[in-house]
Amino acid sequence: MTATPTQQPQPVLADPAAVQLARAAAQQEAGQEPVGDHVGVRAEDDASVTHLFLADHAGYRGWNWAVTLAFAGEGTAPSVSEVVLLPGDDALVAPDWVPWHERVRAGDLGVGDLLPAPADDPRLVPGYAGSDDPAVEEVALEIGLGRVRVLSREGVLDAAHRWHGGDFGPRSDMARSAPARCGTCGFYLRVAGSLGAAFGVCGNEMTPADGHVVHVEYGCGAHSEVAIEGGSAVPVADVVYDDAQLDVEANEVSVPAASAAGPAE
Repeated sequence: MTATPTQQPQPVLADPAAVQLARAAAQQEAGQEPVGDHVGVRAEDDASVTHLFLADHAGYRGWNWAVTLAFAGEGTAPSVSEVVLLPGDDALVAPDWVPWHERVRAGDLGVGDLLPAPADDPRLVPGYAGSDDPAVEEVALEIGLGRVRVLSREGVLDAAHRWHGGDFGPRSDMARSAPARCGTCGFYLRVAGSLGAAFGVCGNEMTPADGHVVHVEYGCGAHSEVAIEGGSAVPVADVVYDDAQLDVEANEVSVPAASAAGPAE
């Protein structure tokens, strides 16, 4: 038997009788499955210890039955305080739990999904605070400096028509199910020139549209101002028939014709 290096268990809690008491408690909890060898004992404090037994429980390889015994002092018998399954050093355990908002990765957002931005999202600042990007602050005009050729009016209209009908246009499935539009989103980067009235670039890495040209009326569930309302997730149907209101109609009572023979004597 082993104990913690800083504290030795009380002899009355570590003798063979105490081990048998702990084994019986573990076996009662294990039911039909056998309890394995006694593999250790550790002192919890001056009046309690925990005995460890190998667990042959299906799906719990490397786990131990941990039985905590305690006693109230000289002249009293040990009693069982707790019986639990605990993982050993080589036990197969589930990975550490990660909050859902930390598990979401770029591109995970699907049609109809909502991904509200955190209140302290470093990617967003109040509108009055401005931006660190001079290109966003200035209204630049396309004059073609430094390039031999630029898009003609026909070329611009062709691109606008193509983008409008594409995956990031206002008629896409994602846009139809979105709670709001890109034109009101903090991640929307308006393009310069004549296309700026209708198109921009998505700057939210969590969306499929990240880095793509999007229509001002496109949208997704990761809009910067989206909020999820609390309440029951079970839809409640409206009253279809109100049985509290009753329409009462009188029934016609038919009177039988008098007998030809006259009334009975």
